[in-house]
Amino acid sequence: MPSSTSTPPISPEKPDAPADAQQPSTDTPHHRPIRSFVLRTGRVTTGQQAALDALGTRYILPFQPAVLNLAQVFGRDAPTVLEIGFGMGEATAHIARQRPDENFLCCEVHTPGVGALLKRIGEEQIGNIRIIQHDAVQVLAQMIAPASLAGVHVFFPDPWHKKRHHKRRLIQLPLVHELALRLQPGGYLHCATDWQEYAEQMVQVLSAEALLRRDPAADADGYAPRPWYRPLTKFEQRGLRLGHGVWDVLHQRA
Repeated sequence: MPSSTSTPPISPEKPDAPADAQQPSTDTPHHRPIRSFVLRTGRVTTGQQAALDALGTRYILPFQPAVLNLAQVFGRDAPTVLEIGFGMGEATAHIARQRPDENFLCCEVHTPGVGALLKRIGEEQIGNIRIIQHDAVQVLAQMIAPASLAGVHVFFPDPWHKKRHHKRRLIQLPLVHELALRLQPGGYLHCATDWQEYAEQMVQVLSAEALLRRDPAADADGYAPRPWYRPLTKFEQRGLRLGHGVWDVLHQRA
């Protein structure tokens, strides 16, 4: 597991960095910092493209190296939750509907997923979501002010199953420290995974961050009950039917 001494802090990287270079930066010029995604191909459906064309200018925020004014972006002053990697947006849309008094700033790089969430936004008239189609690590470093977030969601990040690829995992101490700095006192960081070994790493990493405290409802192993707002996705339900586990790790800013 990475530590604060073995892995340097996150830093912005060039947007055109190759997807297979997701690893912590070192003193050599041949290493790049962790990224929050892997570039994958995917076909944009007709419905997704229509949503991108009709709603993109309203709900997609451009990446820019300037701190966001969240009240201005959402048109109101309300608690804001950052989501890193929302996939096809099923859980994101559900949570935003269940929590209408909060804002949801959501990062995803894959166009089909962005189009799918925009389609849900249009069909279900969801007004409290904004999307940044860019690497969340860069967004966090350059666009999110300290102590400005009420929560952070990281649901089912790539587990990078092979041991030699563990260094590419998103949940490592440098990033968690940056997330903690951007949480308001009492704000929360909620991670979920269906890969037990990654769940164990999540518990270790979040527990090692001095700014965070374990959720009081967590069990002795550090896992929290699934919060009411996080839905069971179709993928998750299928896994549970097959006997796979799902683990929620929840910590709060001290």
